[in-house]
Amino acid sequence: MAEIVAMKRASPDRAPTDGPLGERLDAGVLWLTLANPPANALSIDMIARLSAALGRARADKAVRVVVIGAGGKVFSGGHDLKELTAHRKDADRGRAFFEQTFGACSAMMQAITALPKPVIAMVDGIATAAGCQLVASCDLAIASDRATFGVNGIDVGLFCSTPAVPLSRKVKQRAAMEMLLTGEMVDAATAKEFGLVNRVVPPEYLEQVVGKYAAVIAAKSPTAVSMGKHAFYAQQGLPLAEAYEVTQRVIVDNLLSADAEEGIAAFFGKRKPEWPGDAT
Repeated sequence: MAEIVAMKRASPDRAPTDGPLGERLDAGVLWLTLANPPANALSIDMIARLSAALGRARADKAVRVVVIGAGGKVFSGGHDLKELTAHRKDADRGRAFFEQTFGACSAMMQAITALPKPVIAMVDGIATAAGCQLVASCDLAIASDRATFGVNGIDVGLFCSTPAVPLSRKVKQRAAMEMLLTGEMVDAATAKEFGLVNRVVPPEYLEQVVGKYAAVIAAKSPTAVSMGKHAFYAQQGLPLAEAYEVTQRVIVDNLLSADAEEGIAAFFGKRKPEWPGDAT
C-alpha cells in the first residue's frame, strides 16, 4: 500500500472544516464527510449543505474529484423521519414541507450527475433509503466489506420511489425491484454483484484505495473528464444512432481542445502532459 500512501500529500491544500458536513481539499480531491450522528440523516439542512458544497466544487478549479464519505457506523440512514413526521401537524399535513424536502433532495442528486467532476462514494457502514440513493447517484462507489445497502422505505409503508431513479440506472432491473419490494439489506459483495459498487475492500484500506482512485482521476485531463462524464450520461437511454450523434460531437470538440492537443503532443514526446484546461 506504499504506492497509495505516496500519492497523498502530507497536509491538505485547504484547512479541513468541521460541523455536520466536513470538507477537506487535498491534492485536487475534495473530501466531504457526513458528520451528523447517529444516522447521518439527509435532513433539509444536510441536503442544503451538500448542495452548497457541490456548487462550490463546480466553481473551484482546484477541485478535480469529489469524495463523499461519512463518520460512524452509518453512511446515511436517508431522510430524517422525525423531521418529516413533525410536519404532519402542519395545516396541509406536511405536503408543502414534503415537496420541499424531496424537491431539494432530487435537485442535489441531479447536481452530482451534472457536476463536471467525478464524484466517488466511500461507504463504510449502513446506507439505506435516500442514503443508498446518494451512493447510487455518485459516479463511482467503493465500499468496505462491512458496508450494507438497502432501500427499506417499504418497511414503513413508503416505497422508495425517488431512490429508485438512480438505483434503477446503476443496478440490474430485477435486482433493483428486489431491493425496493423486499426492503432487505444486501451486503457489500452482493451490492458489487448487483452493480451498485465498484470495489469492496477491507475497512482499514478503504480511504487509501479511494484516495488512489481519486488521485489517478485527478491527474487526468480535466477537460476530457468533464466532457466525457457529460457525454456518458447524455447518451444513456438514447437509441443507438442518436447516442453516436451525441458522442461524435463531444469527441470532436474534445479533440479540438487544448488538453487533447497537449496530451497527444506529450504522448509523442514521451513526456508527462501539463493540462492547460480546467473543468467548468
